[in-house]
Amino acid sequence: MSSARSLSSSLVLATVVLAAGCAEMPGSERDNQIADGDVAQATAASTMASYPCNGTTTGYDVTALQSGSTWTVKRGTTVNYTGTDMAAAMLAAMNALTAGRTYKESILVQGSGNYPATTRNNIPSYTVLNVCGTINVTGTGSGDYAPIYARDKTQIEIPNVKITGTPAYGILLKNVSSVNLGAIDIRTTTGLGVRVDNTGASGRISGLTISSVYASGMKSHAVETYGITNVSIGTVTGSSVGECGLLLNDTVYANVGTVSCTNCGSGTGYAAFRIANNAGKVGSDWPAGNIRVTKVYARGGGRGVFSVSGSGGLTIDSIDIADTGSEPVLLQNCINTTIATNSSKVSKGSITLSNDTTNTNSGLYQASKNVLLKNIVLSNGASVTEQWCQLGDRGNRASNITGGTVTMCYK
Repeated sequence: MSSARSLSSSLVLATVVLAAGCAEMPGSERDNQIADGDVAQATAASTMASYPCNGTTTGYDVTALQSGSTWTVKRGTTVNYTGTDMAAAMLAAMNALTAGRTYKESILVQGSGNYPATTRNNIPSYTVLNVCGTINVTGTGSGDYAPIYARDKTQIEIPNVKITGTPAYGILLKNVSSVNLGAIDIRTTTGLGVRVDNTGASGRISGLTISSVYASGMKSHAVETYGITNVSIGTVTGSSVGECGLLLNDTVYANVGTVSCTNCGSGTGYAAFRIANNAGKVGSDWPAGNIRVTKVYARGGGRGVFSVSGSGGLTIDSIDIADTGSEPVLLQNCINTTIATNSSKVSKGSITLSNDTTNTNSGLYQASKNVLLKNIVLSNGASVTEQWCQLGDRGNRASNITGGTVTMCYK
């Protein structure tokens, strides 16, 4: 039987699933779904509170505890593993869970150790895996390998984990629905931080909640999604990340709190926050505000905000962007997007509304339309420019922008 704590967590997750069920609906129902995104963030915080890293070992179905260099895995009084291999201890803990269950069971991993970059353990469905320690990935990894990995599963929670070293991915979840990530700390020198995608699914998969991610040093993105619907993310903080802080690909109905990046994507065209590959597109439309971000903060790096490849339905409440290497904001083939609903500021560079020439002329993506830029104070030579005026009035407008030059096709 699962512990009382695991049953409580299952009830909490049911709240997320019910909230997600309100999505992909128009009008007031969509407004309710945004509110549910706030509930989902609160749910992630509740999960972390239920599974703290404060030294307690009670209330778990299985424990993997480190003493000195030795790991001991136990379920109740049964010892399932003793040894010095952290990866083997984690696998033994997963194998000690009830097979084929449809309710949550929980694992506590308490301690730190090395984890080979060429090793992965497929986390089973209906699992809470709380790592109170640091997984240090060693060696060289490639392909779909990560110390926190699952494929073709559902109902997985990671309340806490810290990852260092040289992984191909820190966390990789492929075709995994109803995911809840709590406090995630990834400080690596290679690879990608967190990726959740729909590989192997027939369409977008549903349900991703992240409380917070801190990421630094990796060569690729801090957090990336592909083919996901019903997403709630609290904060993503990136420092000297090789590419994006947060990248949403083919993702819809996403509610994001704050994306904060310092030197993310330096020397590249990537951005602190990027949407791409038909993100925000539902059927043949881009419902306004189905991707909503409270704030994007960027200092240095490549770009601050980048929407590309037929994406839209984006509303960003506030931006604070300075000293990026490329455009602070670049919107290409962007539909039904508003930046920013609240007071914002941009220092240096051109906020540019444009289109990709090849993809627009071929008809692959529509030209940008119904884009609103407003409430922005420009400084240090920052400006606003709309291109492709030859297409006529496509409903793109700028208002309440001060401190710099604003050049739009139509007023």
